[in-house]
Amino acid sequence: MLHRLFRLLQPLALALAVVAAMSGAAQAQSLDALRASGAVGERFDGLLAARDASAKAYVDKVNAQRRQLYAKSSKAQGIAADQVGQVYAQKIMAGVAPGTWLLKPDGSWVQK
Repeated sequence: MLHRLFRLLQPLALALAVVAAMSGAAQAQSLDALRASGAVGERFDGLLAARDASAKAYVDKVNAQRRQLYAKSSKAQGIAADQVGQVYAQKIMAGVAPGTWLLKPDGSWVQK
């Protein structure tokens, strides 16, 4: 089943890449910098978490974009949006730099 979800979500990966490109390198650099500083972390559900209050507005903006993409893919693929987010979270977490904070489903934080 997980393999099927990955296959179905390949268009989502492309969509996220397009959004990242459209939002510019500055935003990507900001996300990388915020991850490196520990101000934000990646959640198990494909969303960001603000670990520092100063990053909350940025996290809200990125999460709104991610939710839109997950909902669009969910509708197109006929699966729940939370499943889309969870599958994509695995790809995000695999690609982030060592030291990035990751939120597990039990609420605990670990560093990659």
